[in-house]
Amino acid sequence: MPYYEQKSRSRLSLDLNNNALVTLIAIILVVFVLVTFVSVFYYFGYSKETANAKFYTEVYRNLAIPAEADVLLQKPWTAITHMFYHSHLNVWHLVGNLIWLWFFGYILQDLTGNRKIIPVFLYGAWAGALAFVLAYNFIPVLKAGIEGANAIGASAGVMAIAVATTLIAPGFRIFPFINGGIPLWVVTLIFVVIDLATLSVSNHGGHIAHLAGALSGYLFVFFFRRGYDGSQWMNTVWEWISNLFNPDRPGKNKPVKEQLFYRSERKPYTRRSHLSQQKVDEILDKISQQGYDALTSEEKELLNRASKEDL
Repeated sequence: MPYYEQKSRSRLSLDLNNNALVTLIAIILVVFVLVTFVSVFYYFGYSKETANAKFYTEVYRNLAIPAEADVLLQKPWTAITHMFYHSHLNVWHLVGNLIWLWFFGYILQDLTGNRKIIPVFLYGAWAGALAFVLAYNFIPVLKAGIEGANAIGASAGVMAIAVATTLIAPGFRIFPFINGGIPLWVVTLIFVVIDLATLSVSNHGGHIAHLAGALSGYLFVFFFRRGYDGSQWMNTVWEWISNLFNPDRPGKNKPVKEQLFYRSERKPYTRRSHLSQQKVDEILDKISQQGYDALTSEEKELLNRASKEDL
């Protein structure tokens, strides 16, 4: 039985805590809106030419992943930021990615649950970024234009989700009222053709990055079918990070001793004074001379123990 047929279907909601797809789309949209808002200040504060130059240098190049390895080492955060950033000068790039992300992501999340889509997206985006950097550093034709070359966008991640979804559910069909439905692989093929066709003919780095994203989606499913779930470690790390800032996590507000000894019914070791007949006699002498109230708490405890033990 195919993997997806073993899973119960679930409707998508707009709850960010339980919907990875909506969370992913929300992050991309928030980044786009924030960066676009920042760009407005540049255009109001400088002439058009100066604004474009300063925005490119101060904002764009700190979000896009550079092809130059030495620059990438100076800006390692771009390995994350580039996949969520889309330029305000190319809105259709954003719109196209979000439409395809919703289409394939909806199916993937509906079939496999809430814990696969973001890891698949990240693998695809990172594979695309790695391929982009390697291509510009080792392919002579591209290396000639490496200076200033950079990449942005979620396309490689979306490509990974599209391929992974198609491989997980090869028999899935959409629009069943059209001759029994259109096979998902046909839609995926259309997506790949459109994606590659809309890239500039000279944008060889983009082609390579998108194909690398597709390959990562294939490899994710390939290893998953052989017992290795590539999403598991990511989810584990994310849960650990989330719990660091979760005030309601189990055990966070408990005393240290309760956190350390929660696995055992035994009480933690406490030091107790040695009980001897001589010590008891000394306590009794003290009582006869000064009274019971003159005893210390430790002496009272020893006397109480002596009354229960046969010395």
